[in-house]
Amino acid sequence: MKALAVPLLLLWHWTFITGQRSPLNGFQRLKATQLVYLSHQREELPMGVEDCARQCARLLDCRAFHYNWQSRGCQLLALTQRSPQTQLQRNVHYDLYQKKGYVRNCIMGDGSDYRGTQSVTEKGKICQAWRLKFPHDHRFPISPRNGLEENYCRNPDQDKHGPWCYTTDPAIRHQNCGIKKCENAVCMSCNGEDYRGFVDQTETGIECQRWDLQHPHKHPFLPNKYPEKDLADNYCRNPDSSERPWCYTTDPAKEREYCHIRKCTEKHRQPPTTTNCFRLKGEDYRGRVNVTTSGIPCQRWDSQTPHRHHFVPEKYECKVFPTLFPTVRLEENYCRNPDNDSHGPWCYTMEPNTQFDYCAIKPCAGDKKPSILLNPENVVFDECGRRDERMQSRARVVGGRPGNSPWTVSIRNREGVHFCGGSLVKEQWVISTRQCFSSCDADLSGYEVWLGTLFKNPGPNDPDKQTIPISKIVCGPSESLLVMLKLERPAILNQRVALICLPPERYIVPENTQCEIAGWGDTQEEEVMARKGLGRGTLGNSPLREELEYMIHKPKGDFGGPLACLTLDCWVLEGVITPSRVCARKDRPSTFVRVSLYVDWINKVMKLS
Repeated sequence: MKALAVPLLLLWHWTFITGQRSPLNGFQRLKATQLVYLSHQREELPMGVEDCARQCARLLDCRAFHYNWQSRGCQLLALTQRSPQTQLQRNVHYDLYQKKGYVRNCIMGDGSDYRGTQSVTEKGKICQAWRLKFPHDHRFPISPRNGLEENYCRNPDQDKHGPWCYTTDPAIRHQNCGIKKCENAVCMSCNGEDYRGFVDQTETGIECQRWDLQHPHKHPFLPNKYPEKDLADNYCRNPDSSERPWCYTTDPAKEREYCHIRKCTEKHRQPPTTTNCFRLKGEDYRGRVNVTTSGIPCQRWDSQTPHRHHFVPEKYECKVFPTLFPTVRLEENYCRNPDNDSHGPWCYTMEPNTQFDYCAIKPCAGDKKPSILLNPENVVFDECGRRDERMQSRARVVGGRPGNSPWTVSIRNREGVHFCGGSLVKEQWVISTRQCFSSCDADLSGYEVWLGTLFKNPGPNDPDKQTIPISKIVCGPSESLLVMLKLERPAILNQRVALICLPPERYIVPENTQCEIAGWGDTQEEEVMARKGLGRGTLGNSPLREELEYMIHKPKGDFGGPLACLTLDCWVLEGVITPSRVCARKDRPSTFVRVSLYVDWINKVMKLS
């Protein structure tokens, strides 16, 4: 029989107090997110983010808080994302911090701070509401301190087995709810590089330091610097390929320590598929196709010729994905997907001038990934796509006007003559179109790109011009018409030279989006303009069409240049200019290569080349 226990301070709290613990440690952060709800909102108070966390932690009716980084304001909330009539909304000025006990599906320690909404026991019995004394009488008082709400599983007496509840079955008084401990809820494969669980203590019980803080220990693993490592809150991670997940600790005398996390076993993994099609992204594909879509034989994974690479079979024998797919087996020269590419299985090729290509394997029936129409509010861009709008002239649709497009580059031949445009997507990478080049193994020695100039033929003393030789050309998937050009050295970013953002994978630009094209080509049917022509227009786009359509003029000599669209104050490379038979003709729009279809390929080239 459950007795009424005298409330006790949890024993594991003392470790937190003795170290330099941030009050933010008790909260799970959702970046650039606002919780919207119908009830009355509390006022925003000016204070620091840690002071805001301290105040919320002290108040029993505070479950979360907004922090407005623009105004440095704190708004305490009595609700979380799991409360009724609430929804999450993107807001670049806000971060949402929610008490971990309310949003975590696992428990730390005995789960006395669990405030989730599970209301069924581990054996399937429905829980009795805590305010009721039928069918089972009890003496636990309803209090915000013990969180006895509705009929949710709770642990008001610090039972070592974790949260429990009285049941609605008269024959069974109470039962454990079977909520897993965080160290067991998500298992770890190999060295845990892909671990994304919620353990926030080391194996000796010391609480972890938040990755976004530099106290008590300074460190280089900042979340915004390593977004792919998911350095969330103060959860254990393995960003440096250590033996297993670890964290910096809140103890000033102990810099870092490993975490105790359960290892995955074979029963946690899904069986592989050996069919002639692939499911999802083909991470578990085990077929024997070893030829690319263009008919080129694949290179063996255990070979480093003709292409050197780091996808060594011995290393990736232990590489599994967070979704717990089977171990990736890089066998012989069979097509595989060791990096979770959205296009599916691929391989390095036996053609020296084609580093890698996708394979002639189709998605299984019903598994073809559709194009997606995203709300721009859900898109986040890094430092890219920004320019000084004071340098921007008011543009027109047909004819063009001088303008500022600092990511547009001029591609020049050995004689220094401009023949195509391109877009700077990384300091050492330019995207253009294959139609500008004779072949994918063209000799580009002596070819270069010019950046930072407004003029097609700038003077020799143009202070903004950067001239960089092209060191490599990489052709994209055959249907893409894209090429990437690697520069001999990185471009220097400044007011005249900037990176344009890449769109999210398979992103479709919403209608009425402001877009523009730029280049040094013709602005009328036969007229050649000496300066950059900037054509602007508004997008009218159907999500069902694969091509982008715009009723704007496309300069004839600027194939390979950018179609840039404004999203959240950032210019995004949505299309690449290709040859077209028409120019500014009513009801006959120009077509462009849709870059969002090939974002995975673009990132793979920049990573592997």
